[in-house]
Amino acid sequence: MEYTEMETQIHAMDISCPPPEEEPARQYYFIKKVRQHICQKEQEKGRKLTCHIKTFGCQMNARDSEKILGILTVMGYEESDTEQADLVLYNTCTVRENANLKVYGRLGQLKKFKERNPEMLTILCGCMMQEPDVISRIKKSYRNVDIIFGTHNIFKLAELLAMRLFEPDAKRMIIDIWKDTTEIVEELPNARKYSFKGGVNIMFGCNNFCSYCIVPYVRGRERSREPEDIVEEIRSMVQDGVVEIMLLGQNVNSYGKTLEHPITFAELLRQVEEIPGLQRIRFMTSHPKDLSDELIEVMGQSDKICKHLHLPLQSGSSRLLKIMNRHYTKEDYLELVDKIRSKNPDISLTTDIIVGFPGETEEDFAETLDVVERVGYDSAFTFIYSKRTGTPAASMEEQVPEEVVKERFDRLLDKVQVLAAERAGQAVGTVENVLVEEVNGQDTTLMTGRTEKNYVVHFPGDESLIGQIIPVKICESKGFYYIGESIGDSK
Repeated sequence: MEYTEMETQIHAMDISCPPPEEEPARQYYFIKKVRQHICQKEQEKGRKLTCHIKTFGCQMNARDSEKILGILTVMGYEESDTEQADLVLYNTCTVRENANLKVYGRLGQLKKFKERNPEMLTILCGCMMQEPDVISRIKKSYRNVDIIFGTHNIFKLAELLAMRLFEPDAKRMIIDIWKDTTEIVEELPNARKYSFKGGVNIMFGCNNFCSYCIVPYVRGRERSREPEDIVEEIRSMVQDGVVEIMLLGQNVNSYGKTLEHPITFAELLRQVEEIPGLQRIRFMTSHPKDLSDELIEVMGQSDKICKHLHLPLQSGSSRLLKIMNRHYTKEDYLELVDKIRSKNPDISLTTDIIVGFPGETEEDFAETLDVVERVGYDSAFTFIYSKRTGTPAASMEEQVPEEVVKERFDRLLDKVQVLAAERAGQAVGTVENVLVEEVNGQDTTLMTGRTEKNYVVHFPGDESLIGQIIPVKICESKGFYYIGESIGDSK
C-alpha cells in the first residue's frame, strides 16, 4: 500500500495502542479514545455532538456510509439531517464530473458553517479522493477540510479522527490515501438505514478496466471476502430482523477468484440461500462476460433470489464494445439474455447504456436501439458519455458533438420508456409479494414497497406493515411504479 502523505505513528501516544497489524482491535482503541473526548465536549456544551453524512454515488458508497455512521455512532455522535452539524462527512463519487462539481459546491457552503462553529470537523472520503488532482485542489482551495481518506481505509476513520483531535499540530489537514490494498477489516460497527433489509459487501475493487470507467483506478483491484465471513454477517443481520439482503460488488459474477480456496458466486448464493429466516436475496452488479450457466441455473431454481437482474449493456455495437474493453459482442449479450429467460421466464431485466461514446456513429447507435427493442428492458439507466481524466477513452479522438449526443439520448430514452411501460402494464391484475419499506413521502395514507422484480408499489396501509412481505394486488401501472391494494396477511 502507498500513501500520498506520510502517516503519523499515532500509536506512540499510548503504549497500550495495538499495532497496525492488529485490526480491528486497533480501531476499537481509537473509538474509545475519541468517545472519551466527545463525552467531555458534551458536558462542556450541554448537548449531544451531531454528525451528518452526505453520500454521493452508488450502492457501494451507501453501504460504506452505513459503516461510517456505525463508527461515528459508537463514538458518541448523534446523526443529524442538516450540514450545520459538529462533524460533516462527504462520501464522494467520481464516476462523472458533475459529481465532483457538486462536492466542490458543498465545500464552499461548509466554509460559512465553520465560521459560525470553529470546532466543526469536515471530512472527505470515497472515490473522488483517490484522484491526485482532486487532493491538490482541495489542499489549495478548501483549507476548511480536516480529514481526507479514500476507498481502501474506511476502517481507519476513528484513528484519523484521533490524529486530528489529539496531535500537537491538530489544525493541520490529515490526508491518508492508499493507492491499493489487499486488506479487508471485519467486525467493525455499522448502522443500517433499514432494520429489515441491508447491503452486504462480498468483494471490493474491479479488474475489468472498461476504457470509459474510473472505478478500477479509485477502488483498486478485486479482492473477495471469505464466504464464512459473508454468511456469518448475514446470519447476524437475519437474527436482528433483516429479511432481505443485497450482495454488493463492482462485478459480483467474478466473486471468489482471488480467494486462497476459490469458489464461484453461484456457490456463495447456495450457501446464503440456506440461512434460516432470510427471505429475499438481491445482488449487483453483474458483468455479462462473467455471468455463468451455473449462476443462471441457481437463479432459476431459487425460491429466495429475487426475479430481477441488472445486466449492463453499455452499447449494442460490437465495434464499440470492443473499444470499451467489455469482452462480449452484441450477439453474445443477446444469447445470454435468451439463456436467462429460458430458465427465468418471468425475470425483470434492467441495464445501463452509454450514449455518445467516442466514435459512436449513427449505425452504432442503431445497434443499441435494436438491442433495447429485442430485450425489452423493465427499465434502463441511460447516460450521456462523460469524459473522465485518467481513462483511455478520455484521450480518444472522434468525441461526438454535444448536439448529436443529446438527440440520440432523447431517442433512446423515449424507446426505453415506451417498452418499459408496456412490460409494466402486463402486471396489472396480478398479485405480487411486496416488501413494505416506508410511509409514502407524498401521501401518508399510502405505504411504499418493492416487488421481487424491484418495482415500486404504493398502496393503502399503515406503518405497522413496514418490514413485512405482504401480497398486494396490482391495480394500476404508472410506468415505473404501481398503485395496488393489500389483499392478505404477511408472508
